[in-house]
Amino acid sequence: MAVARDRRLPLWRRLGRRDGESDVDSIRIADAMEELRHRSRATLHDRLHRVRMAVGLALQAGVAAALAWVVSHEFLNNPQPVFAPISAVGTLAASVGQRLRRTVELIIGVAVGVFLGDVLIYFLGTGGWQLGLVVTSAILLTIFFGASVAIVIQAAATAVLIVTLSPSTQDLEIPRFIDAFIGGGIALLVTAILLPLNPLRVINRAARPALDLLAAQLDITAEALRNRDRGSAQRALERLRENKEELANFTEAIEGAKETSTLSPARWHRRSELTHYAEAADPIDRAMRNSGTLIRRAVTMIEDEEPVPDPLPDATAHLAEAVRLLRHEFAVGEEPEKARERSLRAVSEAGRAYAEGVGFSGSVVVAQVRTTASDLLVASGIDQEEANRLVRRSFGDQEKPAGEPAERQGAPKPPTAPPIG
Repeated sequence: MAVARDRRLPLWRRLGRRDGESDVDSIRIADAMEELRHRSRATLHDRLHRVRMAVGLALQAGVAAALAWVVSHEFLNNPQPVFAPISAVGTLAASVGQRLRRTVELIIGVAVGVFLGDVLIYFLGTGGWQLGLVVTSAILLTIFFGASVAIVIQAAATAVLIVTLSPSTQDLEIPRFIDAFIGGGIALLVTAILLPLNPLRVINRAARPALDLLAAQLDITAEALRNRDRGSAQRALERLRENKEELANFTEAIEGAKETSTLSPARWHRRSELTHYAEAADPIDRAMRNSGTLIRRAVTMIEDEEPVPDPLPDATAHLAEAVRLLRHEFAVGEEPEKARERSLRAVSEAGRAYAEGVGFSGSVVVAQVRTTASDLLVASGIDQEEANRLVRRSFGDQEKPAGEPAERQGAPKPPTAPPIG
């Protein structure tokens, strides 16, 4: 009976009665649940960040749609001003930095669609096969003249409306064409005059995820080198490889800020401040890619059990801090002196690591510290030649003298200092 009662006990009670055994499954489950909770918090944080990024655009779109409808309906006596608000929202929904181009594309697309629809209806009448012919002709004609995808789609959609609604709606073509002007024009008015976004705030919000991602993975790599934790370094590498969205948002935000500072008189005084960010996009992209090489070689360095001199993790950590300082100093509009100093400190530590002795992969990590630091210096506003000179100076003369016996050098290392780039 006692045995029978024991069998009826819950599984966790029976496991707990095993003396001297640890509940390995419970530990694994707890770790998995903690990871899920962390991912949930990260996902919520990302979603809230996207909402904050979109608040300004949402307000612009709402105001533009309402104004476009009022202007078309009240002032132009259009009884069904559908396309004016659609055109306004379509212009604002285009990629940030391409709104002026989007407005022009909408108008051109409408013009092509109206022209083809009218001509073919006049000669062929209306019907299913006429509709198919109009759409096919609109797409082929716009593609032939090298139009963008937006113009092709707009021309085809307009042709469909002309063919299907013209028999029942008089003078459809003229209101639709005017609505395209009204919607696009009001969208630009809202963007430039009524609700111009703060370009620096937009860029700062877009830059934060990209730069924080880079800094975080460099920090993880530094800790992985200290602890020879290959798994952590590998995860950092995989996470950094998923940076396309962050970089795309950053680049798009820069283009949008340029457009705002060009169209909006209220933001003209921001043009000089935007120069830093505009010029920093490419070197930050290079810093991302070079950091990826650094982390990949750190993984190999740990796998091959190469020597890891203490200054090497410090150099990687200094790079991470340089990225954070660069973001902060850009955000507050300061000259990025602290970011430059920390970048050069990373190079100096890499030089010390190289002097103590590194293996083949270690020498690549050292080289990538130098190259990434050079990228960050260029992003901070220093020209490439001066950045390279500062990096070489901070690294120091670590070249192996010709003819010196290898045994006097300690751990193995390459015969020459790693190059920049």
